[in-house]
Amino acid sequence: MFRLIPDSDPDECPVSWMCDALEVSESGYYAWASRSPSAAEQRRDTLVAVIRQVHADVKARYGSPRMTKELNARGHACTENTVAELMREHGIRAKAPRRFVRTTDSNHRLPVAENILARDFEPAGPNQSWCADITYIPTGEGWLYLAVVEDLFSRMIVGWSMDETMESRLVVDALAMALARRRPGAGLLAHSDRGSQYASDHYQRVLASEGTTCSMSEVGQCWDNAPVESFFGRLKCELASGEVFATRDQARAELFEYLEVFYNRVRLHSSLGFLSPVEFERTYNQKHR
Repeated sequence: MFRLIPDSDPDECPVSWMCDALEVSESGYYAWASRSPSAAEQRRDTLVAVIRQVHADVKARYGSPRMTKELNARGHACTENTVAELMREHGIRAKAPRRFVRTTDSNHRLPVAENILARDFEPAGPNQSWCADITYIPTGEGWLYLAVVEDLFSRMIVGWSMDETMESRLVVDALAMALARRRPGAGLLAHSDRGSQYASDHYQRVLASEGTTCSMSEVGQCWDNAPVESFFGRLKCELASGEVFATRDQARAELFEYLEVFYNRVRLHSSLGFLSPVEFERTYNQKHR
C-alpha cells in the first residue's frame, strides 16, 4: 500500500506525486492529515476500546449479539450491526466451536425409563425439569470427565462433578450437589440419555429416594437432551477452544471458574432475554414472592 509521506524519503511515494495522481491539492491533504478526529470517529474509537475490554473480560466468549447487550448494559448505546462491523475491522473474534465425540454408552442391559420429558424444554418455573449428561475434557494427563445437571427453566448448572473415570459415582455426585443446593422436593423430572451411568441402580436409587421421576432419551436421539448438548458445545468452545490443558488440576480450576463464576452468574443467554441464569431466576423469584 502507498503511504503519503514527505517528498524527502526516496523509498516511498512522495505526497506531491500522489496528490497529482488523485487530483487533490497538497494543502488540502495536509489540512486533512492535521485535522482532529471527528466526534463520530472518537465515539467509534471509544467503542472499540470498550469492546476490547469486554472481549478480555469474557475471555473471547462473546460474538456481536452478546457483545452488543453487554455494551448497552455498560452504558454504551450501539447497534449489533455497528458492533459486528467494528469487531470485524479490528480482528476481534469470538471463539469458534469444534466437534467432539460422544461419551454415551447405551450398549447395556440395564432398565431404561420412558421419554417423559418429550422435548418440553420450557418448564413454567425452577426445579420442575432437569437435564443431565456427561462430557470429557482432554488434558496432558488424559481425559477429565464432567457430569452436569441443568435446570431447564433458567439453564443454570445446578450440579456438577469431575473425575478421571465415568463410573456411576460421577453422575450421582453431580445429582447430589444439585439436590443439596436446590432442595426441589417430590415431583421433579430428571431427564438424561440412556447411558449406563444413568441407568445404574446407584443413580436410580438416589432418584427414587427423593421422589424424583426419571426420564430418558429415545435410542440415538441426541435432540431429546438438546439443552445439555448445547451447553457442552458452548463450554468446549468458550473454555478452551481447541487447547489442551496441561494437567487435570488445571482443567478442574478452569471448569470451576467457567461453571460457577462465568456461566451461571455472568454469561448472557439469548433464550433468557440476555440475562444470566442467576439474574433470570432472581427476576422470577421477585415476581413470585
